[in-house]
Amino acid sequence: MSQEKPEAGKEKALSEQIASEKDELGLADKEKSEEEFARRAHRMVEEVIEEVVEEKEINGKKEKHRGIYLLPNLFTTGALFSGFYAIVAGMNGDFSAAAIAIFVAMILDGLDGRVARMTGTESEFGAEYDSLADMVSFGVAPALVAFSWMLQDLGQIGWIAAFVYVAGAALRLARFNVHVGSADKKWFTGLPSPSAAAIVGALVWVLHDMDMEMLWAQILVAMVIAAIGLLMVSNVRYYSFKDIDLKNRVPFMVLLALVLVLAIIAIDPATMLLLLFVGYGASGPVRSVLSKHAKPHDSGDL
Repeated sequence: MSQEKPEAGKEKALSEQIASEKDELGLADKEKSEEEFARRAHRMVEEVIEEVVEEKEINGKKEKHRGIYLLPNLFTTGALFSGFYAIVAGMNGDFSAAAIAIFVAMILDGLDGRVARMTGTESEFGAEYDSLADMVSFGVAPALVAFSWMLQDLGQIGWIAAFVYVAGAALRLARFNVHVGSADKKWFTGLPSPSAAAIVGALVWVLHDMDMEMLWAQILVAMVIAAIGLLMVSNVRYYSFKDIDLKNRVPFMVLLALVLVLAIIAIDPATMLLLLFVGYGASGPVRSVLSKHAKPHDSGDL
């Protein structure tokens, strides 16, 4: 009996060892199968969706980089979503929400480029994606919101005015992309598309509750929207504010002035934003006229 117990114990230990080895082999096989499945899935995705590959020249050598930077493109996606939401809200007759969405898109569009520069995550993909998002948020969205609000009542005149705005935004963005490396950073040539969208959005925000069924008022709005589209492709120069260095120290009064501006805007955001961006939109033509009148006097003095 004493000899049978040790043999039984050995057999039990051996069976447990065999079972343990089987479990380990099973886990290893399972991990291998999961890794193989992940590789095949990744390969299938790559066959369907082409990976983004950018070529950059670093120290005289061309290097290829796969993938995209997530952080700045998240802001761009947010701006694109806001523009799309503005279109949907305008189609549903919620013009206040549509106007607010356009301003949210402006804020996010201003952040994506700054975040990319601050974090060193600038890329050609990001620049192209930003341009396409701008076309939706600041070209198509304001035009469709204005069309849903009032321009559709004018029939052919209405959609032509909306199209002039959309075409102006597209041409403005295309010209900006071509001249991005050679243009004077202190000035924009033509009204920037975010500012143009802000004028249209604020106009809709302020006037959508008013009785605008009179034909002359509708035609006036159509002319204003078409004029904004033409300003975008004009040669009128606008101050870009890009020479302002936010990293340097500024006088205390600057911060106090910013607080005062925000407080004034908070009184009536729609009206104040309309006045602010209409003033910026008018600054270009006014400056151009004043500079032309100043030139003859200057030449006469000489």
